[in-house]
Amino acid sequence: MRLTTKGRFAVTAMIDLGLRQEKGPVTLAAISQRQKISLSYLEQLFGRLRRHELVESMRGPGGCYKLARGAKDITVADIIYAVDEPLDATQCGGKQNCHEDQQCMTHELWASLNRHMVDFLDSVTLQDLVDEQRNKRGAPATDASGVTRHVMFQENRALSDTTV
Repeated sequence: MRLTTKGRFAVTAMIDLGLRQEKGPVTLAAISQRQKISLSYLEQLFGRLRRHELVESMRGPGGCYKLARGAKDITVADIIYAVDEPLDATQCGGKQNCHEDQQCMTHELWASLNRHMVDFLDSVTLQDLVDEQRNKRGAPATDASGVTRHVMFQENRALSDTTV
């Protein structure tokens, strides 16, 4: 089991969009250039993200995108599912027929890992990832009420969410 390029690129592109959209809609060409992701691949990913109502397309030259809802309301799991990324550590795809049409001895272990992965990815919002990038650049995130938030990740786990 591994997260494929499709899921990684979709999350990366959404972070890029989240970082820049307050200045207005963002072109896929700009994301492509900054993140070194092919424009045609981004077009495919954003088509899926749009169908799942995570982004909205804007008319105009080059086509622009913005988030369809607040970054705090979009989870990493939402993004990965939108681009049809399977998150399954079981050999059987959850069908419980891994060993001669029977459940294998380790099925419950891998099914439990699936639940933990989904729970974790569902607990991390796009806003968390945007804030993490802003913190790395020395610019803490400020929410709509003017409160500055600092989010730290260690071993891919949100450790703290403090306000200043």
